[in-house]
Amino acid sequence: MATSSTPRDRKAPAGGAAGYHLVHQDEAQIDAQDSGRVSPRAASPPIIRASNRPYRGLVLILSGLVVILLGTILYLTLPWAWGSGSGSCPCRPPDVPQYFQTSPELWAGATATGKPAFLAQTRVFDPTNTFVPNEPLQTAIPVKGQKDGNNIFAHMGYLSPYHPSPGFGVDEYPLPDGAEIVQVQMLSRHGARYPTPNSEVAELGELIANYSGKIKTSGALEFLNDWSYQLGYAILVPRGRQELFESGILHSYMYGSLYNPNTKLIVRTTTQDRMLKSAENWMAGFFGLEWTNNATIEVIIEAGGFNNSLAGSLNCPNSYSKIDWKEPSTRWANIYLKEATDRFNNMTEGFKWTPKDVYAAQSMCPYETVAYGFSRFCDLFTYEEWEHFGYSIDLSFSAGSGFHSPTGRAVGIGYQQEVIARLKNHTLGYSGSQINTTLDSSTETFPLNQSLYFDFSHDTNIISILTAFGLTQFREDLPSDRYPGEHEFTVAHVTPFGARLDIEIIKTPKPVSINRDGFDDGKETKYIHFILNQRTLPLGKSFSECGDRKDGWCELDTFLEIQETMAEKARFDYACFGDYDSVHYGDIKDGAPA
Repeated sequence: MATSSTPRDRKAPAGGAAGYHLVHQDEAQIDAQDSGRVSPRAASPPIIRASNRPYRGLVLILSGLVVILLGTILYLTLPWAWGSGSGSCPCRPPDVPQYFQTSPELWAGATATGKPAFLAQTRVFDPTNTFVPNEPLQTAIPVKGQKDGNNIFAHMGYLSPYHPSPGFGVDEYPLPDGAEIVQVQMLSRHGARYPTPNSEVAELGELIANYSGKIKTSGALEFLNDWSYQLGYAILVPRGRQELFESGILHSYMYGSLYNPNTKLIVRTTTQDRMLKSAENWMAGFFGLEWTNNATIEVIIEAGGFNNSLAGSLNCPNSYSKIDWKEPSTRWANIYLKEATDRFNNMTEGFKWTPKDVYAAQSMCPYETVAYGFSRFCDLFTYEEWEHFGYSIDLSFSAGSGFHSPTGRAVGIGYQQEVIARLKNHTLGYSGSQINTTLDSSTETFPLNQSLYFDFSHDTNIISILTAFGLTQFREDLPSDRYPGEHEFTVAHVTPFGARLDIEIIKTPKPVSINRDGFDDGKETKYIHFILNQRTLPLGKSFSECGDRKDGWCELDTFLEIQETMAEKARFDYACFGDYDSVHYGDIKDGAPA
């Protein structure tokens, strides 16, 4: 492309009269002259030069591209200029409501990570015995008094790794011909976790650390000379993730056909880290890693004073103050751990063990096992002592969350109301309980058109929910001074890590015989079926109106009629906020203030 040349002064032709001549100046000269920086030059004859139109066209094109680029950058970055608050920029994307926000986590609770596992290096076993591979935990640990087929990890109460329940007194039956499951509501506990802050195992770890260099142990306790407490706090351990993932897979096989692929489920959990991660791992098991295409997790605030049916005790102050749930467990531990305490003291110099310390050492076994895959604390106790350990947990849960607690029904009544509301197809604007009415009054956050409902909660809350439903099968008296043998309310069977309650609604073409030997005369009938950890809870054991059915079912209309009385029995306002005297274990028999 030709460019303009610098103009030169030229002389006038000889003999020519002075007159008007064309003068050429470039644009730079004009701009400078207008600003007074350059004096005009003498007139010069015109200079013939090439056209500058192509140059100007290119400049215009480049200028346009720059404008487009700047506009794009401005469009993309402008929303951020208003920050994360409630700005007024019309182009700012709307905020995600708190109850649908999963990252960053809010109200996540304690989240410390512990020492990573190294089972291949740390496990100890007798090479002369038959080798049993870990799956992934090493739970095949021989202990004194153990019989074939028994496992101590089935006697660890709420600290037991997930295992199906051995049953609740009724046989299992398949669906009769022509019957179909039309709805399932699942309530799941979170998976295996680290201990919570200020737990007895953390206190024992600190106590032993304080005696470092002063304490000397021998025999079975010799490992404590080099041991230190390195567990984290409250979050899921790898086994916990596995439990929930496998539960999701199991439920996908059991109920996957009930999912409508043209819909997106609302799945509910709480804000605690282990609760959210449990829901996410479960959904990955049910749907696969792309589960966010199929479901949205609703995260309900879990903190003191907030209404939340999945953590009902947090807005029920009396559940923490009106009964000492440790009272019966401590009394029993002082009895059953007497011999173990003597053994520990015989192997220790510079430190005197108490039953409380030995109980913490026994609790260390399940916590370290789910965290590291193996624990040296497990074989320090006999099989009978493990049975009695599980019973100590049954006592504390019955006192704190079940029928022996004055707030047992009240803490769980909110979730009971939500289940019934789904069955009756209505939202909850007011309940007289601790449900979150902001969420439960809207079908966006409390949908009524799902055939599958998945909720995630805690062990004590699930115990209270069973109490709120009035499942008196678990209302037995449990003595705190002796072991009664096998009993109905066994926490290891009810709420181990990863526990799940499945409530099935079953439609049959005719009434199903109470003895399961065919159909009775009649019209189409709906039944409700409670399944706890893969075994039927026989509703007839708790409600005579359901009949002594061999399959444990109850006609849905009958069940709904029974449940109408449960809120009155819970006495939520008085139980949770009333001014009544504190009670001792054994004073309360029906989960509400006397």
